[in-house]
Amino acid sequence: MLKAKTILRLSFFGSIVAWVVLLFTDITVLYSDLKGLPPGVPIWLPRVCLDLFIVCLFYYYRYKIERDENLSFTDLLWKVFATGLIATVVSLVLRLLESLLGNTVLVSNILFTDFIYQINLALFISFLLAAFTAWKRLILYQKSKWLIRIWSVFEVALIFLLIYDGFHIILPETISTLTLVAIGLMVVVLSANMRWVAYLNFKQKWTCILLLLLSFFYLGYFIYTVVRLSDMISSQSSTFFDFNSHVFNLALLSFVLVYSIFSFLVILFNLPTSSVFEQKLEEVINFQRISQSIQTEQNEESVYNILLESSVSTVFADAAWLDIQSANDGHKLYTYRITERESNEIRDHLKNHHVVGALEQSSDRTRNLSKHLASLKGSRFRSLLAFPITVKNQTIGTLALLKELPEGFNKEMTRIVSTFSNQAGISIENFRLMEEAFQNERYKEELKIAKSVQKSLLPQTLEKNSDFEISSFAVSADEVGGDYYDTLRIDENKVALVIADVSGKGTSAAFHMSQMKGIFHSLAQNDLDPKDFMERANKALSFCLERGSFISASFFIIDKRSRQIRYSRAGHCPVLYYNAAAGTTTYLKDKGAALGMVRNKEYGRLVETRELTYQPGDIMFLYTDGITEAKDAKGEEFGYERLTNALKEVTTRSAEEIEKHVIDKLYEFSGTRDINDDYTSMTIKFKESAEQ
Repeated sequence: MLKAKTILRLSFFGSIVAWVVLLFTDITVLYSDLKGLPPGVPIWLPRVCLDLFIVCLFYYYRYKIERDENLSFTDLLWKVFATGLIATVVSLVLRLLESLLGNTVLVSNILFTDFIYQINLALFISFLLAAFTAWKRLILYQKSKWLIRIWSVFEVALIFLLIYDGFHIILPETISTLTLVAIGLMVVVLSANMRWVAYLNFKQKWTCILLLLLSFFYLGYFIYTVVRLSDMISSQSSTFFDFNSHVFNLALLSFVLVYSIFSFLVILFNLPTSSVFEQKLEEVINFQRISQSIQTEQNEESVYNILLESSVSTVFADAAWLDIQSANDGHKLYTYRITERESNEIRDHLKNHHVVGALEQSSDRTRNLSKHLASLKGSRFRSLLAFPITVKNQTIGTLALLKELPEGFNKEMTRIVSTFSNQAGISIENFRLMEEAFQNERYKEELKIAKSVQKSLLPQTLEKNSDFEISSFAVSADEVGGDYYDTLRIDENKVALVIADVSGKGTSAAFHMSQMKGIFHSLAQNDLDPKDFMERANKALSFCLERGSFISASFFIIDKRSRQIRYSRAGHCPVLYYNAAAGTTTYLKDKGAALGMVRNKEYGRLVETRELTYQPGDIMFLYTDGITEAKDAKGEEFGYERLTNALKEVTTRSAEEIEKHVIDKLYEFSGTRDINDDYTSMTIKFKESAEQ
């Protein structure tokens, strides 16, 4: 398919060629008629050339105006105006040329007159087709099936008239009359489609009226000029094909003229209501600004400024202020076209005159305070209207609007601004809820990061040797917890274990847990005695932990060569130990104070190192207090006895199976997966050494 620009150029060039041929053939026929000679060209050729000129020009405007989607309503009228202006200027230049030539032989020559006539006719048709194309855009602005059908029939009828004129078809009078009546009815029906006028503002309507008046001038001028010239020529030649006998041109002129008149009258009669509609539209836009401020603005102050601007512009106020009270910032004043000093003077004046219920934030009334402002000397304002701003049924501020005229606010304005105030309250409430939601989302994201960090602090794999197997379990009550366990290989025979519980919960506990991990890895590799480990750990944590925070811990060194466990307990839960040979369980309740409880050299006297020898089948179960203190629906704790019984039920199984059984019993007892404290455990199952 050809591009639009190519079609535009071809159609314009085609119209020029068709008009040149039209001019040549028409002058030839006219000259032959005047001289009584047979014409050198067919007498119907000028008609056909005129049709071709009209068709080419129609397609030119179709791609120039009809398919230009960027043109607004006023732009379309400007296009028509510009075309008419150019055509009229060219025509006036020709008239000026005739005037300059005076009564010379050339001016009185009928062929010269025909030349001038053909130029004016081409300009007139060009203007009519431009208007026709623009009117089509306006009529079909809001399309419907029946409207498109009527327009299609109308265009087909015009094509029929064009063919009728071009080939001078003779039709019965009845058919001709019915065709013209049908076209006339369609012109009236189509001209009644003025929906686009409702979308014009006051200024645009005045612009359209001016452009239409100028279009009427162009139409009148060309009708007079073309008819005058055609009468002059037809009086001397019977073969001359003038404008008056071209039915298509008359139909086109009728349509353009009727729609122009309809448009002018409709716009003119809509002028008085334009200001009202624009005001209502302004109200809607301002209301929308306030409603959408939660999505577009960054803080509450932006919402306050939008409320001030919208209220002032909607009721044509001269100034406004907004007095906001908040628990954090206290009293805050926002002003619009008024100084803070002026607003304070008005408020002090009302207070001194004991005007109650107007600016008080507890009031739910609106007041027009003209009589009180009249007595305020030096103030330019004489009308004041006040509204409360309410959020969650609590008044957080007062909106005050001012005018320089007395009694400047009416009931309609009061209703509008009252609606704005209510909507502003809703927007502020939503904004605060949104801010709270954003804070919660940020907090959740931070917790996710903390949880990820905490997960990285706990070991992914645990150290073990041929003498024992080990399994672990950990779940936090919050997103992050303060329980910690770890293992570290000291040498080929020794493995260090630690389990700890940081006081408190949440991110602070997780932070202290990371400190405990660093201390464990830095001290345990030095193969310290468990008591020395606790003393050094306590000294290091004394510089890190804030007052009131502490860490309970148990530290173990399992020596494969001597088959001994050396350990020290710092205020942590007693170890549950199962002796396989005797078939008994014991809680190793050794003395020891939590790390950070005593922050001096006296701490060494509060901890000790203990030793025990393990045998194959022995089990050592390490845990935090979240397990023994877990409660059921009645508030009863899981306790040490239930923990012991759960362990005894599975002493012959592997460490992983033992731990799973104990945890399952714990959840079965509590009856829920929602826990109040962290659950952490380590299960060590001793076995026969592979080397033995």
